[in-house]
Amino acid sequence: MTGRSNKDAKQRPVRHVTVDAESANRRLDNFLLTELKGLPRTRIYSMIRKGEVRVNKGRARAATRLAEGDRVRIPPVTEASKEAPLIAPHKADWILKHVVHEDEHLLALDKPAGLAVHGGSGVSLGAIELLRAARPGSHFLELVHRLDRETSGCLLVAKKRSALRKLHEEFRGGTVNKYYRALLLGDWQDDVREVDMPLLVEHRQNGERHVQPGAEGKPALTRFRPEQRFAECILINIELLTGRTHQIRVHAAAIGHPVAGDEKYGEGLPGPAGLDRLFLHACRLEVAHPSTGVTLTLEAPLGEALQKVLEKLQRE
Repeated sequence: MTGRSNKDAKQRPVRHVTVDAESANRRLDNFLLTELKGLPRTRIYSMIRKGEVRVNKGRARAATRLAEGDRVRIPPVTEASKEAPLIAPHKADWILKHVVHEDEHLLALDKPAGLAVHGGSGVSLGAIELLRAARPGSHFLELVHRLDRETSGCLLVAKKRSALRKLHEEFRGGTVNKYYRALLLGDWQDDVREVDMPLLVEHRQNGERHVQPGAEGKPALTRFRPEQRFAECILINIELLTGRTHQIRVHAAAIGHPVAGDEKYGEGLPGPAGLDRLFLHACRLEVAHPSTGVTLTLEAPLGEALQKVLEKLQRE
């Protein structure tokens, strides 16, 4: 793997891009991530905050939805030396072993724990960069949604912009069914439990996001359903009824049952039975196929490391 050197850095001139039909309704930040591939997300958000990026000659927010015909001013960029490192296809093709479904419109990846979904914020390469490197002939590969770096499981990637638009509409509309399995700490006394608790995202000085319950936050709803009880923890099936940052982890901690192995909101590592990672796995997505409309069920089985933790707990 080799990175670009400073001597290769070139200033990209200011550009004025007209939004076409394929890019209509995209968020401004996502549009810029496509137009400025490889540029760190932190730099892109900084340009937006400072007003260097303009939409129809006016300032705009990162979440601004673009319309067909909008004119976006993209400022000069001189940070090529900070772009994601280049990676040869043969060094990235291991990620293809984690593909659990693929057709001409989308693919689903069983993302390993510890792998970010994209580069940026101190992470040089993420799942999407690896996929693009492993598939150099692919013209379009874009993340449909996000998973925490520490969380494993189903991650959806669009292979066409039209598919990306429709899938984004589904996620925003709340019509995608999202299921997780997690090991929660403590003596769970309830049966099924729904946690309806608004969540507020804080941005720390180092750029790290921290989430806490707060009445002024965004609505968040999580359904917890017990699967198997152990001495000091419980395996839980979770339905994520909204999709807020760190939602499961914060809701679980707020009700006194943090996710095992959670170093941010829980008791940290090691966890029960020698657990050395966050025990949170996105096991299933149910989504309408962007082309046919037929419900597509995408599944990622619990990984070997987490299975071994459960087997050890059963023996104990």
